[in-house]
Amino acid sequence: MDDWQAEQIAFLGGGNMARALIAGLVRQGLPAARIRVGEPREALRSELMRDFGVQAAADNAAMLAGATLVVLAVKPQDAGPALRALHDCPPGEPTLTLLSIAAGLTIASLARASPPDISIVRAMPNRPALVGAGVTGLYASEDTPQAARLAAERVARAAGQVVWLRQEAELDLVTALSGSGPAYFFRLAEQLAGAATSLGLAAETAQLLAVETLYGAGLLAHRAVSEGASGKEPRSTLAAERIAVTSRGGTTEAALRVLDEGGFDALVQRALQAAAARSAELAGGADARGVNAAPR
Repeated sequence: MDDWQAEQIAFLGGGNMARALIAGLVRQGLPAARIRVGEPREALRSELMRDFGVQAAADNAAMLAGATLVVLAVKPQDAGPALRALHDCPPGEPTLTLLSIAAGLTIASLARASPPDISIVRAMPNRPALVGAGVTGLYASEDTPQAARLAAERVARAAGQVVWLRQEAELDLVTALSGSGPAYFFRLAEQLAGAATSLGLAAETAQLLAVETLYGAGLLAHRAVSEGASGKEPRSTLAAERIAVTSRGGTTEAALRVLDEGGFDALVQRALQAAAARSAELAGGADARGVNAAPR
C-alpha cells in the first residue's frame, strides 16, 4: 500500500511555510482530504481551502483528530498554546509524530509540552521551499522510530531536498548556512547590480543580468553536485565549477583576486559564525518562552 494512503497530516499553523509544504504534498499526490490545518486567521484558512481543497478550522483539536503526523508550523511564542491541543485528542488516537519547524524549540522542551510517547523530529527549512526548491535540515534523537523519521522526511521532501543532522546543535549551523543563506546570495546579486550601475549600465539591465546570473549559477551548481559529484565532496565540486569559469589571466581571475585580497573567505567565515551564534542565542530565549504555557 502507498505510504500516503495511511497518512493523515495535521498542521498547527497555516502561514507561508505550512502553505509551501501543503502545496508540495498535494503536488506529490497526497489527497487533500488527508490534510487538515488548525489556523486562527480566517483569511489564511480561506486561502488554503480555496487553493488546495484541504480542511481548515480555528479549532486545533478538531483538526488533530485521527492525525498520524502533526506539523508544528507556528512562531515559537505560540507553540505552547498550539501544543496544548495535543492533550485534547481523544484516547485511542494513533501514535503521533510531531514535526516541528518552530525555530529554536529543542526536542526536550517540545517533549515536555507534548503527550508522552510522541515521536519528535525538528526541522529547519529555508525560504526557497516557497517555490519547491528548498532544503531542510532534520534532526531526531537516536531512539526515534524509523517510521516516524520516514514520515517526517516525506513531508519535508515535499518542499525540496532533505539532510539529516548528527546532533541537534547542528541546526544552528543549518540556520546560518541555508536558513539565512538566501539573503547572502541576494545581497551579493544586489551589490553586483549596484556596482555595474555605478560603472555605467542601466539599472534595469544590471538587475536582470545579476538575477539571471544568480539563477543560472544555482542551476549549474545543483547539476554539478547532484549529477557529477558521485563520491566527491560538495565543496570540491563547487570549486570545480568556479575554476571552469576562471580562465588564467582573464577577467574572472582579476575579480576573484580582489575578493581574495579583501579577505573574502575570512569575512564569510565570520558571517556564518555570527549567524550561528545568534541562532543559538535566540533558541535559548525561544525555548524558555515558547512552551511554558503548555501542560507539563
